[in-house]
Amino acid sequence: MEPTGIQMVSGLILGVIVLILLVLKTKIHAFLALIIGASIAGIVGGMVPGDVAGAISAGFGSTLASVGIVIGLGVMMGRILEITGAAETLAYSLIKFVGKKKEEWAMAIAGYIISIPIFVDSAFVILNPLVKTLSRRTGKSVIAIGVSLAAGLVITHSIVPPTPGPLGVAGIFGVDIGLMIALGLAFGIPLMIVGVLYAKWLGKRIYQLPDESGSGYVRPEEQMTYPELLEIVNERSKELPSFMKSFLPILVPIILIFVNTTLAALELTEGFYGILIFLGQPIIAVAIGLITAIYLLSGKLSRGKTLEEMETGIQEAGIILLVTGAGGALGNVLRTSGTGDYIAQQIADLPLPAVLIPFFVASIVRLVQGSGTVAMITAASISAPILAQLDVNMALAAQAAALGSLIFSYFNDSFFWVVNRMLGIKEVKEQVMVWSVPTTLMWFTGFILILIANMFI
Repeated sequence: MEPTGIQMVSGLILGVIVLILLVLKTKIHAFLALIIGASIAGIVGGMVPGDVAGAISAGFGSTLASVGIVIGLGVMMGRILEITGAAETLAYSLIKFVGKKKEEWAMAIAGYIISIPIFVDSAFVILNPLVKTLSRRTGKSVIAIGVSLAAGLVITHSIVPPTPGPLGVAGIFGVDIGLMIALGLAFGIPLMIVGVLYAKWLGKRIYQLPDESGSGYVRPEEQMTYPELLEIVNERSKELPSFMKSFLPILVPIILIFVNTTLAALELTEGFYGILIFLGQPIIAVAIGLITAIYLLSGKLSRGKTLEEMETGIQEAGIILLVTGAGGALGNVLRTSGTGDYIAQQIADLPLPAVLIPFFVASIVRLVQGSGTVAMITAASISAPILAQLDVNMALAAQAAALGSLIFSYFNDSFFWVVNRMLGIKEVKEQVMVWSVPTTLMWFTGFILILIANMFI
């Protein structure tokens, strides 16, 4: 007997409820919780139990087939950029380039670039000493500079591949990675502007500077002049790799992927164009970026140390690979069971733009369990089978899932604690103002951007 629509929807709802309860209330990891949720959604939704297991395996494998290698290569490259000081170089260079009294913008742009290959928590920890130095030497509140940096970091971490979350979302939606990067970079600019403007406003209301020891916060009587600050920056820069060496490992794969996307769109695939398309395949492009990072940046590291650090990066990425694959498994169960088709038919007649489905699903999951990566992967898994039946731009839908994960970061988000602890914020009210409010403002900006883009794309 064919399952009814109510049965299929009930299976999805029950599966999601169990998934959330397992993540929140038990010791079961999000990866296993996703597999259990997918199993419940399939069985309760009317699938033959044996077919559910097959759908889970097929969905897991097909998702990782498209993004797994890129995630592995990307985290190895990020690890090289992290340990060689390349991330610091980019930040120092932008401070000098952007100029006096614009330190908030410099740090936001630095975060916007650095978080493409480096995990957001690690990047903030690496650059926090620079935040304190800038605050102490310029007299600007550490809050204004630190929140600006955190905003830039979280934006590209959330919406620009090859960061694992948006990369996994692109794989689940079947979206070209070059297009996902282009949309993410474009949407990220208004979000960054909102984040910096809020950070500057907040810095005037929570005004504190780190003392010379770095262990406390004071308001000094004197501020260092800007030339003196540049002298410190230049002195530190002597110990770090050059700007070009630091930037090329990020720039090269992005350019290659964009070339691939452009040539494919123009249907130029023969001869030399075919070679460029090959080099611009995300797997090849990010591998070239990794090779560039190894040979430009790791000269002072031994072969053993270089390999050890790259393996550390892979270990950090392991759970993200599992969660991404499990998200793909859930999505494939919904496709195979027919739940996606049924819900699509019901939504087609609603006045709500369908592209907002992944946005709001990601928002709800993020509020409940805290992880932006899990939120966007879950939203993509649930909504991709639904939207496949509707007239929706899938690249925009993928960005909607990623942007929805930005909402109201608070106690169940590790980055919430990293930002507040590093900036010396202890009062709950101030902690919410420092990080929960700006992420929500950026989330709302993303909501408006999705609505506007949906009118034209």
